[in-house]
Amino acid sequence: MDTISLEILKILQEKARIPNIEVSRQVGLAPSAVLERIRKLERQGIIDGYEVRLNPLHFHRAQVAFVHVQTTTAACSEVGRQLSLITEVQEVHFVSGNDCFLVKVRTADTASLSLLLQERIAAIDGVIATKTETVLSTIKETSRIPLPENL
Repeated sequence: MDTISLEILKILQEKARIPNIEVSRQVGLAPSAVLERIRKLERQGIIDGYEVRLNPLHFHRAQVAFVHVQTTTAACSEVGRQLSLITEVQEVHFVSGNDCFLVKVRTADTASLSLLLQERIAAIDGVIATKTETVLSTIKETSRIPLPENL
């Protein structure tokens, strides 16, 4: 990867919907060259996809919580798979320590969080215990990857 591709990645992380013509102006290449570089970055798996960030408040999903999930050793993989199928679950991380997983969930409120914990997460075979931390406010939330200034 060269400095131009790195600059393209920085631009796309800032605004994924930016037209190629605008990217080409910013990096000093023809639009066709920019498009080819972007396609190459996609083929290489460097660009993993594109997403639209929705405002969760518009969809009654204001409550964020992190759930530590402890499982039996034998059930760990299956519990992770089951957790990933739950709509309210946004992230499932296999972690070190006493717990098997750290799970980020987003629900409407504490009542729906309670139902999710009791009826969906704790009900998964192999779950021994959960510990939940509710988010009071979010200071920073991003999926951007820090990129070097230059190569």
